[in-house]
Amino acid sequence: MVFSLGRITLYLREKPPSLKEKRRVVKSLKDRIRARFNVSISEVDNQDLRHRATLGIALVCSDRKQAQTISDRIVEFIREAKKVEIIEHDFIIENY
Repeated sequence: MVFSLGRITLYLREKPPSLKEKRRVVKSLKDRIRARFNVSISEVDNQDLRHRATLGIALVCSDRKQAQTISDRIVEFIREAKKVEIIEHDFIIENY
């Protein structure tokens, strides 16, 4: 069994006028990632900043290659999103 833990810091391109609007944008992105990749995802930092969000992502796979592929696909999926830009990302993949 292999797990992957990721942290992705995002910049919201269209600066939301309020935290409520930011939460709407981030929730929409999280819901799409969760549905497409079947991962656990949560906003873990920068909750009080309107133009930034940090997401924590966790997934479990049967092998390292699959975990790396899914992690890479999540990053690519976010890069294709029009409302956010990735500032930095890091995934740790470990055997359990």
